[in-house]
Amino acid sequence: MILPRKFFNRDTLKVAQELLGCILVRKIGKQVVKAVITETEAYKGENDLASHASKGRTPRTELMFGEAGYAYIYLIYGMYHCFNIVTEKKDYPAAVLIRSVEITENSPFRKGRWPKARGIFKSPSNPSFPKGEAIKLNGPGKICRELKIDKELNGWDITRAPKQSLVRGVAKGAKLWIERGIKISPEDIKRSQRVGVDYAKHCRHYLWRFGIK
Repeated sequence: MILPRKFFNRDTLKVAQELLGCILVRKIGKQVVKAVITETEAYKGENDLASHASKGRTPRTELMFGEAGYAYIYLIYGMYHCFNIVTEKKDYPAAVLIRSVEITENSPFRKGRWPKARGIFKSPSNPSFPKGEAIKLNGPGKICRELKIDKELNGWDITRAPKQSLVRGVAKGAKLWIERGIKISPEDIKRSQRVGVDYAKHCRHYLWRFGIK
């Protein structure tokens, strides 16, 4: 099931944690790659000095002030894309950065680069996870490079699934969406400081980075 807009139209910290274990799906033509979300970061409000929105409403950050459930994609260091999902109510700038995933199928986009996945990942508290090696993409730049997520998808509605266009539960032409996955219990979520935000004064100490233990 594709996550609906109401999932994202909630408190950003809650969304960031509940995205753990969900399935990020990327579709190009007839090729589909699925990946389990294993790490996220929350950026919440104009008072969050680590957020782009801390500098106010600009053409670049307009999406963050918009409706929840849209992709907010930007370039860092002139070469790496970062994929975020807008959260909370309209006119309140917030988003969740997808920071790490594990691919459940071998990527057809860069054949030979990654070993063939034989499962998702091990978790003692989630015995339903299949055992075996997974393809780990630990960094937003790696995720976007491997799954071909770039500025072309900036503003993409990841909840897009009109009933009249559904094919086996997936909207025709859909390029990027998130499906429900395995529920991660609160005790299996680790919290830490966000990466690369030393400039954000007191906000750099916020434990708004979430991962699976």
